[in-house]
Amino acid sequence: MASLKNARMVITGRGGPEVLQWVEDDLPNPGPGQVRVKVIATGVAYADILMRRGLYPVSQAFPFAPGYDIVGDIDALGDGVTGFTLGQRVAALTMIGGYSRYTIVPVAHLVPMPDNLDPAEAVSLVLNYVTAYQMVHRVAKLREGQSFLIHGAGGGVGTAALQLGKIAGLRMFGTASKSKLELVAALGATPIDYRSEKFVARIRQLAPEGLDAVLDSVGDKTRTASYRCLRRGGYLICFGVSSAVEKGKLSAALGFAWLGLMKLVPDGKHPVWFNVKWLRDAHPDWFREDLSKLFGMLAARQIQPVIAARMPLREAARANELLEKAQVSGKIVLLCQE
Repeated sequence: MASLKNARMVITGRGGPEVLQWVEDDLPNPGPGQVRVKVIATGVAYADILMRRGLYPVSQAFPFAPGYDIVGDIDALGDGVTGFTLGQRVAALTMIGGYSRYTIVPVAHLVPMPDNLDPAEAVSLVLNYVTAYQMVHRVAKLREGQSFLIHGAGGGVGTAALQLGKIAGLRMFGTASKSKLELVAALGATPIDYRSEKFVARIRQLAPEGLDAVLDSVGDKTRTASYRCLRRGGYLICFGVSSAVEKGKLSAALGFAWLGLMKLVPDGKHPVWFNVKWLRDAHPDWFREDLSKLFGMLAARQIQPVIAARMPLREAARANELLEKAQVSGKIVLLCQE
């Protein structure tokens, strides 16, 4: 029988990792059209850091548990729920609530998954791999032989994009810190040390015709230079604003304004903002289809998520610190039932 108490790591206010605190409270009950999920694994995402710093585009009242993606088992069904059963293994893109032993999820957001997948690997697909897959295949629609550059190539989305790009037969380039260059190369990309090399000059040397896409999670520091790397018809896909942690919320807001202005430039290039949750809400069938396809690829070992660390939920603050300082390669996963 499930415990009558829940345990969560909640953000108590704006600040550094220290504002994440362990709390125990009543077990939540699902409402109509909802289920309660006993969370097995949740990922640590850069969006968690932006929320904690008060820099995320959608604000949330404190205190709350972050956690953008989960894998777990259905523990209780709300009224009117059909198509799912107690004990069924599911995945969901939650945006918040994942740093919990139990969390409530609308049934519309659930995706069934095979029971035999490693939960830590499976949860890596929900945000990171779907983000990478949709940028490459849904937005830029890259075809075999085309090219892309991804910033933060050693991170969760970066390593996912390189694995998926290799499968698709794409020519790949990735910026990363020196300690991650070997990993980037092993995943099939040309590594570029963002600290010691000017990536625009390197791209012009290696791909003078320009790139078909640049996937940019940095923002203010790289956005304009990334745009210069594109050929006519290429896509600049901005999917993060990590530079906002250093430069503040204004830099993120100016980034959206910059994208709007660049859409007016008649040069044949396509600057777009990508957010996996927004696309899921607009095209829920795409999200379910893409994640289900990725689960199949994982089961067949066509992809193998790079897990930086598996940590207990109580160590969420330490996990946030590691990610914020870019001290890990791949995905940090929190195990919620330890």
